[in-house]
Amino acid sequence: MRGNKKFILSAAILILIGITIGLIIASNFDFQTKGYSEDYQISKESQETLSKIGNAMAEVVQAVRPSVVNIYTTKKIKRQTIPFPFNDPFFRRFFDEEFGGLFDRQREFTQTSLGSGVIVDGTNGYILTNYHVIKGADEIKVKLFDKRVFDGTIIGYDAKTDVAVIKIKADGLRAIKWGDSDKLKVGETVIAIGNPYGLNLTVTSGIVSATGRANVGISDYEDFIQTDAPINPGNSGGPLVNVRGELIGLNTAIFSTTGGYQGIGFAIPSNMARVVMDNLIKHKKVVRGWLGVTVMDVDPEMAKSNNMREIKGAVITDVMEGSPAEKAKLQMKDIIISFDGKEVEDSAHLRNLVVSTPPGKLVKLEIIRNGKPYSVNATIGELPSEQKLSAHQYVLAGIYVEELTPKIRNQLNIPKRINGVVVSSIEPGSPAEGMLKQGDVIMEINNQKINNIKDFSKVSNQTKGRAIIWFYRNGVVSYITLDTGK
Repeated sequence: MRGNKKFILSAAILILIGITIGLIIASNFDFQTKGYSEDYQISKESQETLSKIGNAMAEVVQAVRPSVVNIYTTKKIKRQTIPFPFNDPFFRRFFDEEFGGLFDRQREFTQTSLGSGVIVDGTNGYILTNYHVIKGADEIKVKLFDKRVFDGTIIGYDAKTDVAVIKIKADGLRAIKWGDSDKLKVGETVIAIGNPYGLNLTVTSGIVSATGRANVGISDYEDFIQTDAPINPGNSGGPLVNVRGELIGLNTAIFSTTGGYQGIGFAIPSNMARVVMDNLIKHKKVVRGWLGVTVMDVDPEMAKSNNMREIKGAVITDVMEGSPAEKAKLQMKDIIISFDGKEVEDSAHLRNLVVSTPPGKLVKLEIIRNGKPYSVNATIGELPSEQKLSAHQYVLAGIYVEELTPKIRNQLNIPKRINGVVVSSIEPGSPAEGMLKQGDVIMEINNQKINNIKDFSKVSNQTKGRAIIWFYRNGVVSYITLDTGK
C-alpha cells in the first residue's frame, strides 16, 4: 500500500514538472511569435519606397524592350567524320594511300548560334551587335519584340573592338536612346537585356563595378565597362542601359572559370561603339587615329623620378619615323598625362583615346619631360593598315621592351654579364607571340648588340623579313628565328 502511494506521488510530481515545462515553452514561443510580428513588420513607408523602385525599373524595361532583338545565325562547316583508329596519324601514315584519300573526306554540317542586338536607327533599320555573334554567318535572322522575323544583312564589322552593324528592312522599328558612357560612375545602377540561352528578352540588373577595364584578352581595343548585372551566353550584343533607359554599353562577355555567371560581366562603352558604328556605316571600315608611339604604363619609380604626385599616364618607349609624334617632337621617355583635355590613366587608355580621335584633328598633349611639365600640339594621322604597319615595324612588330635597370635586374635575378632590354609584353598575333615572353632579355638581333631601347628601336626599323634573336631566360641563353615570310 505504501509502495502504491510512493508511485502515485512520483507520477504526480512528474506530471506537474511536465506541465510546468510545457507552460514555459508555450509562453516563450508566444513571446517570440509576438516579438517577431511586432519587431519585423514592413512599414508602409518601406513598402511604398520599394514599390516605387520596382515600378521605376519596370518602366525603364518597358521603354527599352522594343529596341532589343534576337539574332539567329547559321553557318556551314566541314568536319571529318572518320572514327578512331582511322583518324590516328600513325594509322593514316600506312593506310591512307590504300584507301585513296578516304580519311580526308569531310561532311558538311550546319551550325546555329544565338545572340542579341539593339536597334539604333529605326528609319534605316540599323542594329548594333557583337562581331562574334555574326562572325562567319551564312544566314542571319532577326526576331523583333513583336515576334516578326526578318533577314539581316551585314553592313560592316570590326574585329578589333568586337562591334558589328547589321540591317533589316522593316517598318515600325523603335530605336534606343543613346547615353554618354564617359559620364558613367562606379556604383551606378544598370540593366542588361538580352536573350541568354535563347530565353527571349531576359532582364537582369546590377551596378557598374568598374570602368576602363583593359588587358582582359577579349579584343584588341579594350575599354570595358565592368558590371555585376548577370550576363550569360546569348546576352552578347544586347544593351546595357542606365536608369534613364539610355544605351551606355553593349554586353559582350563574362569572366568565368566555370562557363557560367560569376559576378563579372563586360560591356563595350556606348561612345566607343558609336564611333565604330558611324565609321562602318559611312566608310564600310573603321578609320582610326594614329600618333605613332609605343608606350608603357608608368610605375612608381618612374613617377617618383619625374616628380609626379600620381602614378598615371603613359611613358613613350619609341617614336616612329615620319609619324605625327615625331613631327610634334615627342621624345622617348616623355610621359603623356593628358590627351585632348582628358587625363591619361595608363597606356591602354591612351591607345583608346588616340584610335578614337578622327585623323586630321589637332590635339593638345600635356607631358612630363625630365620631371618638368610641357604642352605639345600634335595633328593626329590615320592608323596605317595592318600591312603597312607591319611593313613599317617589320618583323619585330609587337615586341615591347623596357630598359634593364638595376631594380629589374635584381627582381629577375639577371647576372651582371647579361645586357640588353627586357621584354615587357608581346602583342597578340605578332610574329614573336609564343616565342618570346615577358621577362626575357633581348641581347642581340642579327649580330647587332642591344644595350638599350635606342639600339632596339634602331635595329627594329632596319630589320625586315627575318631576325635571329639571342635572349636570356631563366638562367639560359637561347636564340630564336622570326620570319614573316616577306
